[in-house]
Amino acid sequence: MKRYYFVFCKDSLMLQPTGDDTYTIPLCEEPPTEIKPWTTMLNVTPLDGVEVKAYEISEPTATALEAFPLRQCYYKLPEALYLKAGKCAELLYWHRNTKYCGVCGGQMHFHTDISKRCEMCGKEVWPQLATAVIVLIRRGDDEILMARGRNFKSDHYGLIAGFVETGETLEEAVRREVMEETGLTIHNIRYFDSQPWPYPSGLMVGFTADYAGGTLHVQREELKKAGWFHRSNLPKLPEKLSIARRLIDAWLTEAPR
Repeated sequence: MKRYYFVFCKDSLMLQPTGDDTYTIPLCEEPPTEIKPWTTMLNVTPLDGVEVKAYEISEPTATALEAFPLRQCYYKLPEALYLKAGKCAELLYWHRNTKYCGVCGGQMHFHTDISKRCEMCGKEVWPQLATAVIVLIRRGDDEILMARGRNFKSDHYGLIAGFVETGETLEEAVRREVMEETGLTIHNIRYFDSQPWPYPSGLMVGFTADYAGGTLHVQREELKKAGWFHRSNLPKLPEKLSIARRLIDAWLTEAPR
């Protein structure tokens, strides 16, 4: 029986060329690379009725597969395969970081496909998500707030975002992050959409909001710069794979209110 094999090497996913500069995930009866005695093969939820397996290799082997960073795979794979690749990456990250029990130090072993149990104290663990919020802030009909984070690797601008803290609602997290990073107040917070973010194990929850008041003061620990941008003069935008870009594109198509 043929299965999808999502093979990761370090931070890259191994793709199978299909010609004309297109790629897919290996679909075969046996793993497409050598399997070591210590290799852990993860069972992942099926895709369109086809079994899915995921595992890691330490070095690219002599194979017809080509390695690409996961972000680049967004532009090389059909969306369903890219999303499944993200899930596989998150599960492999979880597996690497749950070798030992956080309570007693005993070894953790798989109990189900998405849970582990300590061999000594019996503690069980499951994959954890880090929930973050991201918000597009409008000022009037034609301006939005955009910012460059200190961790950005390119010269693009994004939106205000941050992790949800314990005891917060999503809307409270949006207000707090905006105040902390910009000194601004907002209102009319509305849910937009959400997105799995496997870098390495996040869930991004998107919102829109309107500027309410305040003077812009950039939090230098988080942002390099921030400012209001008119729809006719936007800076370099985030990649299309991100919910930040979807928020901006949706705003650009809105009719003036």
